[in-house]
Amino acid sequence: MMLFLNDLQNILFEGDAVFRLIPQRPPIVMIDKFLGLENENSFSSLTVKSDNLFCEKGVFTEAGIIEHFAQSAAARIGYIYFRKKENVPVGFIGSVNKLKIFHLPEIGCELKTIISVVQEVGKITLVRAKSWVEDCPIAEGELKIYLNTDS
Repeated sequence: MMLFLNDLQNILFEGDAVFRLIPQRPPIVMIDKFLGLENENSFSSLTVKSDNLFCEKGVFTEAGIIEHFAQSAAARIGYIYFRKKENVPVGFIGSVNKLKIFHLPEIGCELKTIISVVQEVGKITLVRAKSWVEDCPIAEGELKIYLNTDS
């Protein structure tokens, strides 16, 4: 899967354009590129900068990685709704499970992340998230997300 992620050249949304996909705004924006969607997988990234809210002592913290996972999942949903020309709904993290942090990325690193849908039931989606910096695994875990489509 990482080889495929490295081969992605087309950036669909970058910088401020990412705001079309996610409800977050600075200083809580934890993705800076959305690279696409293929079947049940979506691809996003974040270059860790020194002014990032979740950086401490030169590294991106565990809380930042979880928020990056959540926003990567939000961007996936945002992109689906954007393509349908519908308002992007807000999602809420119901739970984080099976989280493994292998390494905390340093400032200047680019996290590349794959979000894979495991199961969707009604307004609840279970996704698996995996992140790398180059070929080094950073973290993986599952998020249960509730999608508020009523508003």
